Amino acid sequence: MNSKKTSIISLLILINATTYGSEPLIVAHRGASQNAPENTIPAFNLAWKQGADAIEGDFHLTKDGHIVCIHDINTNKVSDKNLVIKDSLLADLQKLDVGRYKGKKFTGTNIPTISEVFTTIPIRKKIYIEIKSDESIVPTLVEEIEESGLEIEQVTIISFNEEAIHAFKSAAPQYQAFWLSSFKKDESGSISPSTDTILQTLSRIKADGFSSNKNLINKAIIDTIIEKGYEYHVWTVDKPRIAKRFKSWGAKSITTNVPGIIKKKLTAANKRP
Repeated sequence: MNSKKTSIISLLILINATTYGSEPLIVAHRGASQNAPENTIPAFNLAWKQGADAIEGDFHLTKDGHIVCIHDINTNKVSDKNLVIKDSLLADLQKLDVGRYKGKKFTGTNIPTISEVFTTIPIRKKIYIEIKSDESIVPTLVEEIEESGLEIEQVTIISFNEEAIHAFKSAAPQYQAFWLSSFKKDESGSISPSTDTILQTLSRIKADGFSSNKNLINKAIIDTIIEKGYEYHVWTVDKPRIAKRFKSWGAKSITTNVPGIIKKKLTAANKRP
């Protein structure tokens, strides 16, 4: 390879790293959810102010075919009414106050649509879209993403639902998509999912990587995932010492409820000689 071509490739790599943040990316879990009502515009805007590289939000399909940002299948946790998202109309959902539970200053905050969440995303920042519905959300989701004006590199899909990831990658393979799973230990001490199960699932659903909770995972599992050509990501990490450990283990992103704190601590550690 000649020196001119090498220089161009190096420049492109540098631009990409500068544009979309240095690794690991600090992802605001449901926005800056320790300080603002989760999955709302105030939480996402605060995450950007705190220096997050990306936001993570949970998305459901409503009865009338809109995509809204909320974690649970119903509104009981965040409002004084209990509406089931898939059985409710957008207009009815947006009448609810989902901010007051977090403090009087958030009174009047409503459930945002995915398009409203997209409008908060600055240039050079990213969104991790967690699919909470089943694969029926995919056609509308792809349409919303394409209409958002976001760059391909700014959008990542995540889900515990294997078939939702598979359906999304089949419809829009240009976007990254990661399978989510918690590690659990049974009475015999066996941990699941096993590394083989992880790799088989990623291959079957055409996922680009694996994202897990921070518990019961070790460097050996992560090394194997990465060696097989997949990315590894972790959630939800609120302690800087744990974030530093996962950074050293090769995590591409760290999802946290306190993006400002984690970002500050990792940045400071990077500056030490």
